[in-house]
Amino acid sequence: MQTTKISLIATLFALLVITGCSSSAQVQVERKFPTVVSKPKAVSASIIFNDEFKAYVATPNKNTSIDIGSAQTILLSNAFKGLFDNIEFISSEDQVSFENALVITPSVQEVQVSTPSDTYLNVYEVWIKYSLDIQTSKGDQIDNWFMPAYGKTPDSFMLSKTNAIEEAAVIALRDAGAKLLLDFYRIPSIYNWLIRERRRGDEQ
Repeated sequence: MQTTKISLIATLFALLVITGCSSSAQVQVERKFPTVVSKPKAVSASIIFNDEFKAYVATPNKNTSIDIGSAQTILLSNAFKGLFDNIEFISSEDQVSFENALVITPSVQEVQVSTPSDTYLNVYEVWIKYSLDIQTSKGDQIDNWFMPAYGKTPDSFMLSKTNAIEEAAVIALRDAGAKLLLDFYRIPSIYNWLIRERRRGDEQ
């Protein structure tokens, strides 16, 4: 009798988990992020956040939408401020006003979501795949840098699907900001561009 009760409870719990995971979720990520504490380099940069990026809504599957446009714009703005001491945020390439500067256009290539019903683990996961198109202010291509970001909930128990995906998305966005700050100047093409600019400055 006791075994039957335990089996029934386990079955009901499994059904609740599966039902919750298969339901629809419309996620609005509105989390505010702290200002980055970092010493920027003496580099000028024009950051292009176009309308598509600022209003980006991911649809990783037919049951899920994640509005990350505003949140990713705020977070990456803070991260870029930690990289460059002279910076402007613009909406299109024709608004670039700096000379001898980097022109960077971030875009989202793909967003993926994994739920407990997908993996049988009690966590939600979000992957955001970014691409940074990097040019000079004269239009010369420097790089197209792929920057993946990942976030997961430590535990989804007692979290709704919407809240769990939002938490995982926030962690993924923070991961993107950290990678940008840590890895940007390690990109070989960026390092070489800096060397050329310093040599050019010494010669003038």
